[in-house]
Amino acid sequence: MENNSKAMKNQEHSMTFFQMVLVTGFAGGIIWSLVAYLCFSFHFTAIEPNVLLEPFTVGSWRKMWIGKTISILVYGLFSTGCALVYYLFFKKLKSMWVGAIYGLCLCAVVLIVLNPIFPGMKPFLKLDANTIITCCCIYILYGVFIGYSISFEYERSRVFKRKLERQSNPLP
Repeated sequence: MENNSKAMKNQEHSMTFFQMVLVTGFAGGIIWSLVAYLCFSFHFTAIEPNVLLEPFTVGSWRKMWIGKTISILVYGLFSTGCALVYYLFFKKLKSMWVGAIYGLCLCAVVLIVLNPIFPGMKPFLKLDANTIITCCCIYILYGVFIGYSISFEYERSRVFKRKLERQSNPLP
């Protein structure tokens, strides 16, 4: 019975923390790019999420389902990089506000700094208020998702390691 219990505990943590960061980043990119497409469909934002492909592709296929699918997957890949940055610098911070601020910073980078490389996106000062507010909200939620997931798992893995250390080194 005791061996079965140990096997279950090991199965619970079969994925390393770093792998979890990668999966969380990819899933976050997929989920929140789908939300962005939904917001674009309901005209909450004027920025179509497949604007990401414009600097690198030519043709009308970007507007078709294949372009949308590829852009969602590319967001997942970029999001993995964003999750790695959060992992490197902010994983020890437990507040959801850190994730929200991280998301706002990412929003500023996309809407202001990277804006010139996307020909289909209006300059920041010419974007309407609905577009800016919607983008900020999506990025805040994305940042909280990434930040809270990574910080929670970091704390959980620390507690798990402490338990394992106590079990392997019992006090006399």
